[in-house]
Amino acid sequence: MKRLLFTVALCVASFCTVAAQNNPNPGYWQQKADIKMDVKMDVKKFKYNGTQNIVYTNNSPDTLKKVFFHLYYNAFQPNSDMDALLKTIPDPDPRMVDVKEVRGRKVFESRISKLKENEIGYLKVTNIKQGAAALESKVTGTILEVTLQKPVAPKSSTELSFTFDGQAPVMIRRAGRDSKEGVALSMSQWFPKIAEYDFEGWHTEQYLGREFHSVWSDYDVKLTLDKDYIIGATGKLVNNNEIGYGYQDPGVAEPQNRKGKTLTWNFVAKNVLDFTWGADPQFNHDMYEGPNGIQLHFLYKNDPKIVENWKKLQPVTAELMKFFNENVGMYPYDRYSVIQGGDGGMEYSMCTLITGNRSFPSLVGVTAHELAHSWFQHALATNETKHEWMDEGFTSFISDLAVLKALPKEAQEDSNPFASTYKSYYSLVAKNMVEPLSTHADHYLTNRAYSISAYSRGSIFLTQLAYVIGWDNMMKTLQTFYKDYKLTHPTPNDFKRTAERVTGANLDWYLTDWTQTTNNIDYSIQFVEEVQKDQTLVTLKRIGRMGMPLDILVTYEDGTMETYYIPFSSMNWIKPNPYVEYERTVLDAWGWAQPEYKFIIRKPKSTIKSILIDPSQFMADTNQENNVYNK
Repeated sequence: MKRLLFTVALCVASFCTVAAQNNPNPGYWQQKADIKMDVKMDVKKFKYNGTQNIVYTNNSPDTLKKVFFHLYYNAFQPNSDMDALLKTIPDPDPRMVDVKEVRGRKVFESRISKLKENEIGYLKVTNIKQGAAALESKVTGTILEVTLQKPVAPKSSTELSFTFDGQAPVMIRRAGRDSKEGVALSMSQWFPKIAEYDFEGWHTEQYLGREFHSVWSDYDVKLTLDKDYIIGATGKLVNNNEIGYGYQDPGVAEPQNRKGKTLTWNFVAKNVLDFTWGADPQFNHDMYEGPNGIQLHFLYKNDPKIVENWKKLQPVTAELMKFFNENVGMYPYDRYSVIQGGDGGMEYSMCTLITGNRSFPSLVGVTAHELAHSWFQHALATNETKHEWMDEGFTSFISDLAVLKALPKEAQEDSNPFASTYKSYYSLVAKNMVEPLSTHADHYLTNRAYSISAYSRGSIFLTQLAYVIGWDNMMKTLQTFYKDYKLTHPTPNDFKRTAERVTGANLDWYLTDWTQTTNNIDYSIQFVEEVQKDQTLVTLKRIGRMGMPLDILVTYEDGTMETYYIPFSSMNWIKPNPYVEYERTVLDAWGWAQPEYKFIIRKPKSTIKSILIDPSQFMADTNQENNVYNK
């Protein structure tokens, strides 16, 4: 029978945006860093050196005797932890390995292991001071540990400074030089970056190529390099009238007769998580006005094969931003840059690095996803090393809807836009590869399990929550969450509590089962029996270990339909009727400990054509064949 699919695209446009407020949790605090860097880049040797000065503010209740920094580029060296993971994980990222066949089987060889001295990445920090006092330090892989001479008391600040030298590695993952598309420099996670300290303590994981957790910071960065290079970066170019390349204010003439071989670019960004830049001597630079006067910058290779698509991308990007503004909340900055670079697509503060030699739908898709990260990660800064499903999953959810609107001809009408998302999850269940979403992003047994967990199960968390509490309530929860927690570090519990405040439902069971266990959902229609002339008994069974409320659609031989709703007792709540065109009967709640549930349809069995559990298909039931009774 034809299943009733909820028309998602029509249900996400009615909520107005609201101005941001502070994190509502009593006693909440977060650290702050004011960072100034002056860096000189040798574009021929891919080496750079610079100074960093930090005013670090300790808003925690703890006295800090040490601080830690990430040296991400040290991961791109033979025998690093990232190299070791590539050699041991059964399905390494194909971008990071070479494949050869040995005796009829594939063997993966880490590309990091093959890097020569002038191809590796590194960061070396020297002359570390607290004020005028020299400090002791120790490097372990990608982490620099610095012992302070004067501990930083609660609600106080300290000044730190140092010099650093770096080398951009051959492009292997996200960052480095000479990408496959010929982009000279993709400079992400490129500088010594102070680690996050929060209510859980210091976060000093070795970098293995996946996720991040960062301090809210202000950046003032000067980049000096060959004058022929054009830069796209986080923040605002404050010396734009010296630079040219399309960065001038309207009406200001192009700079003439630049002296010397180099230019210094000065970017400033307030209250962001990182500072990223990409550069190439053959970049085109276009500007396009986005919603509410937002400046959209596009930097891409002057390659005839891609120019047309990148031009077409610009108005679509503005529409995507408008969609996210309307359905999540207002973008919190005044500009955003789409920069060709990297090895696929990766989000950064106020910008993204994406590969650009794509079909137009693919270019729109990757831009939509990375732009959506400006809301889910770069405004709602969850700890994505521990809760990667909130970052990637929520982003996947909203960007899938945005693409559906931006490219309607690419989508099939009357289809579930999340069908492939559910299919990925079901494949993981079938292969017995599911791990709890609470698994640390770096510690999944396989890349496949990580990817499907972060992106698909994270997205299903929202679409299935919409099934549980109703689409209007879920979208209101999403917007309220953004309003309440923007520019802070929220947790999964914060989102759950937001949904509870919006609805009045109890949802701890949902967060626990979906994110902290591998419990699956499987309900079945066991028996349909006529017990009296005008009464039919339906027996249902819960086979999976995760309980859920149930929507049940009954279709009769005369073409009429009605629905039954079975609340889940742990919710202590009844959701609004999602099928208002049909009569609904609300039954008694079904408790988790009860394996079976029986209810009466007050019509003869002969009049029933079919019975269906969850006509929306948004409940992630892993065996839908037993969800249907057909006469």
